[in-house]
Amino acid sequence: MINNKDAAASKHVGDEITALMGTERVKPEWKFSKTRDVSRDVFFEAAAAWDFQCRSVVVQKDAITSHHLRTKPRRFYNYFTKMMFEHDGGLLTGAKVVLDGTGDRRFRKELVGYMRRELPKGTIRKFDFRASHKDPLVQLADMCAGAIARSYSDIRRDGARWRNMLERSGCINDVWEFR
Repeated sequence: MINNKDAAASKHVGDEITALMGTERVKPEWKFSKTRDVSRDVFFEAAAAWDFQCRSVVVQKDAITSHHLRTKPRRFYNYFTKMMFEHDGGLLTGAKVVLDGTGDRRFRKELVGYMRRELPKGTIRKFDFRASHKDPLVQLADMCAGAIARSYSDIRRDGARWRNMLERSGCINDVWEFR
């Protein structure tokens, strides 16, 4: 989430991410799972200067007991997206939500409908779906999510290094571990 009230600051962060792509020769986009470690280091070092905050929910899928959520990926995604808004302390009220637009049209329609039904009126101002390769802020979200996920899944001693870089710079606002 970009921590600002005007589009100029969002554009600035997006421009910084795009410029860094050229410097690091990253094509076609910043994607945590496809980026080399040295480029990840450069990305997260640069991110320390950007005005944004990251919030996440971590779900250990094997701990999910609901058959419904375990067997229906769309319902799983809808539910935990909703939970992110319900446990944000009002921080995202009135937000414009931009999600990676790689899901099919039916998925996007179901998600928006679910959110409008399940969340209090006014929680979300607008939903927008964008292809990640065209939106540097969606790429920023992917990189942050990847860093946090790696800190849970990688047992090597440096598995949390990118998450630690985000935490040291104050970019992580909350990591909620669903139990």
